[in-house]
Formats: sequence, structure tokens, C-alpha cells
Amino acid sequence: MGAAQPRPAGEELIPVAPALLVIAHGSRDPRHAATVHALTRRVRALRPGLRVETAYLDFNAPRVDRVLAALYADGVREVVAQPLLLTRAFHAKADVPAALSEATVRLPGLAVRVAEVLGPSPLLVSALERRLSEAGLGPADRATTGVVLASAGSTDPEAIAVIAEIAREWRHTGWCAVRPAFASAALPRTEEAVRALRAEGVRRIAVAPYVIAPGRLPDRIADGAAAGGADVVADVLGAAPELAHLLLHRYDTAAATRAHTPALTA
Repeated sequence: MGAAQPRPAGEELIPVAPALLVIAHGSRDPRHAATVHALTRRVRALRPGLRVETAYLDFNAPRVDRVLAALYADGVREVVAQPLLLTRAFHAKADVPAALSEATVRLPGLAVRVAEVLGPSPLLVSALERRLSEAGLGPADRATTGVVLASAGSTDPEAIAVIAEIAREWRHTGWCAVRPAFASAALPRTEEAVRALRAEGVRRIAVAPYVIAPGRLPDRIADGAAAGGADVVADVLGAAPELAHLLLHRYDTAAATRAHTPALTA
């Protein structure tokens, strides 16, 4: 066999970008998967040519192992896995790594890098502002409106602290008050935070769900807002353009580290 011939000028290999695997938790509520798919469609529209796939940890299909196997069968050997999570709690620390490790064991040569969770980020605050604006609040309302930042909740102290810090920072943007609340696992509940603001004399109270997709816990947030007597209830973050841009930012950051950091491999 002769020596390898040099590649003609202009025929250098172009590196193939890693595929993006968005990993959502999943829900029995069909609105959850519909919202996740709307978000990934927006990501694809922003980055034509990037392969973007979706997998779920529970309740919905396809699961992580099936999607990674399909990517592998198509010749993909590099993947950036993006947890569709707002805080680094149990799902990010345990469930996502376990699902990826189990899948890569059976796929030799596949390298998977896990991107950071989505929050905290100024883009998420911008998405919250978008939803409050869509619910009818304008710039002139900020000084007389208190906001309840209502998240799903967690038993992880790190995640709870992050939500509290977001509320503290958001307060400095002109809202007369911003308080954290939780649909589960931590206190105060949404209705308690609304009532506390009302007791302090806040004229208008808005609830801003810090959740991505509809489901049981977001419904609990909405019920708590109604029970507490909130004046405005914003929609979930959903497929807001800020989230799509944030997904790509997390992807780009993780993809840029592939030459310097190890990845999950078989």
C-alpha cells in the first residue's frame, strides 16, 4: 500500500458540530411534551444544520438511551446533552448523569458532554419579563407591583438558594418587591407569598412561574396564585425566544470545551 497522498488544497475536512440532545424531565400532561418540542423547533430555526434531538427521563418517549442509540446508528460520535432544567438539583446531579452513563456503556466511541443547567441566567429573567408583559404589565406598573417568583421547588438547598438569589437580584430592576415561592418541597407556597405581600400593602401582585412547561406543579402554582388573590398570573416560560438562545449558548459553551475536558464515553 502506498503512502497516503496529501489532501488537495481546498478539500480540508470541516469539523462536524456535536449533536444537541435536549433532555427534559417528562410529564403525563401532554402540554409538557408539546412545549418542549416547540422550544426545540425554535432552536433548530435559530441554528440551521445543527442536529437537535429530544429525550425524556420519565413519562414520555423517547428515552435517552433510544435517542443516543439512533444518533450513534447515524454515525454521530459527539453529543452535547442539555438538561432542560432551571436549577442544579437532584435531576441534574443524579438522573441525567445516570441515564447518559447507562446509555454510553453500550455505544463505544460515543463522547457525550453535559452542558450546564439553564439557570441562573439573565436570559431567563428576560423571559420572565416577557411573560409578565404579555400578561398585561407595563413599565409604569413596576413600582407598584410585587412579583412572586414561583418555582417547582426542591429539597436541594443549593437549588433553593439560587431561586432566592434570583428574586433578590430581580428586585433591583424596579419591581416594588420580589419574593420566591415553591410549588413543592420548600416554603413558602405561592399563596403564602401572595398573602404576605398583600399584608405588606403591595397594591398589585403578579405571579411569575419559573418553570419551563405546563404540568402538575405549574398547575399548583396557578391554583396557589388564585387562592392567594394574585392580580396577575403570567404564563410558564415555554418556548420563549430567550430560552432558545440560552439553549444554544449552553450548547456552544459545552461544545467549545471538547478539546480540553473529558466526556462520558464507553
